[in-house]
Amino acid sequence: MALVAGKKQIVENQLEISRPVYITAPSDAGLPERDPDGEPRTAAVHREERQHDPTRTRAEARLRRKVDLRLCTIAGILCSLNLLDSGIISSAAVTSMLSDLNLVRDRYSVSIFIFTVASVAFQLPATVLLRFIGPRLFFSAITCAFGIITMCTAAITNWQQMIALRVLLGISMAGIYPGLTYLISTWYTRHEQQLRFALLQSGEIIILATGSIVNFGLNHLDHRNGLRGWQWMYLVQGSVTVFLGVITYFWMIDFPDQCENSFYFLTEDEKSLAISRINEDRHDAGKPEPFSLSAIWVHFLDPKLYAFCVLFFLLNLVSTALSYFLPIILQSGMGFNSNKAILLSSPPYYYAVIPVLLSSFLGDKYRVRAPVIIFNATCLIVGFCMLGFSSQVTVRYIGTFLATGAYISNWAALNAYQANNIVGQWKRATVAAAISACNGLGGIAGSYIVRQPEAPRYLTAIWVSIGSHILMIILVAACTMWFCIANRKAKRKGSLIEGVSNFHYTY
Repeated sequence: MALVAGKKQIVENQLEISRPVYITAPSDAGLPERDPDGEPRTAAVHREERQHDPTRTRAEARLRRKVDLRLCTIAGILCSLNLLDSGIISSAAVTSMLSDLNLVRDRYSVSIFIFTVASVAFQLPATVLLRFIGPRLFFSAITCAFGIITMCTAAITNWQQMIALRVLLGISMAGIYPGLTYLISTWYTRHEQQLRFALLQSGEIIILATGSIVNFGLNHLDHRNGLRGWQWMYLVQGSVTVFLGVITYFWMIDFPDQCENSFYFLTEDEKSLAISRINEDRHDAGKPEPFSLSAIWVHFLDPKLYAFCVLFFLLNLVSTALSYFLPIILQSGMGFNSNKAILLSSPPYYYAVIPVLLSSFLGDKYRVRAPVIIFNATCLIVGFCMLGFSSQVTVRYIGTFLATGAYISNWAALNAYQANNIVGQWKRATVAAAISACNGLGGIAGSYIVRQPEAPRYLTAIWVSIGSHILMIILVAACTMWFCIANRKAKRKGSLIEGVSNFHYTY
């Protein structure tokens, strides 16, 4: 097997430069050093031949299957923790919880708001910590902590205790979204990522939808053993989460350069292949440079970071409004009783699996991002028009399907959009944390746009959601023009994008 020298990576600021990494590339062996005319072969020619080599193609397919099985499965379940919380509290909100805990006036919205504030504040430190202690211990610990705090919520007796536990819940899950986004982006090439984010999102929403059905059943245990229905929801689902945390320690995998720390995962040849394919795609595999604050803060000078942050802020305005308030909208806005409202909040999430997988498959197959995002945003606008402006309950309910499927599909599309267009380990960690923080800020705003006095129309939520996605379409179109111009300039003048040769934006 031949040795292939890893290329130097220079990221805009010149602060993140990886040392040469020597890796074993199984498909290099036997490639001639000169072509039939006797001319030396370039590295690009060798790379092209490796990518079309049947042996390497089969090896890459086996590698992807292994990573999909070990990473995407557990990541989808872990990513559901945030929606698990929203599923429990939104289902509990149409039971006796609000009166039992005296969550009157804006206290319910405050309980959502404070959870998001705590999560946003700890997302960047949590993502940096992930790189230091490794994914297995990190995700296992925070999952167990999340489950224990969820179980403790069943024992509270007033709204002050609820607020305190919501702060702890927010801190415990701060690293879930940015950590998983960062980890997935290190394992897959740019044109494999959107489908993997979609698989992650599909697992998440299936668990959320199933959780609503479970909550429907648990609500029938009202007054059993002295517990109300909402207490059973927190107790049962919290205990399941603790069990999941234990499983995570053994099933979760580490970063590609440290995958030997995973239980029964890759061979040395497979590890070398995993690193080499990422280096060929964007030259940022391997260990990051030693940590320093300057290596983090310098990335905040990149305007792309702020564009991505605004996009996620706009997206989560809607996702929070729907995920936390859908049962309330079904009850107060459409006239269903509490049990039917809990049960009917599940089908829109099951439906969402179809558009998120289909749009992500097409996005990866044709290597496009912006058209998918714009299409999903348009579908969401149509869905909210049906929800807000129709007088028929059936049409309004169908509108929740369109809106839910669209925002969940765009979560995968936007994650691929940002991950495809940045390079560097610390930059990936920084951007993942920053967009998750702004995602959370969108959640704070989203928790206040559904106003109970506006039932059954909720026009503030309707107009804010429509306006946010019109703005999303405009911003994505502007970024796409920016990326297109940068790519043309790089091809014409040979300038570097992200400080890396032969790198082009994906849009």
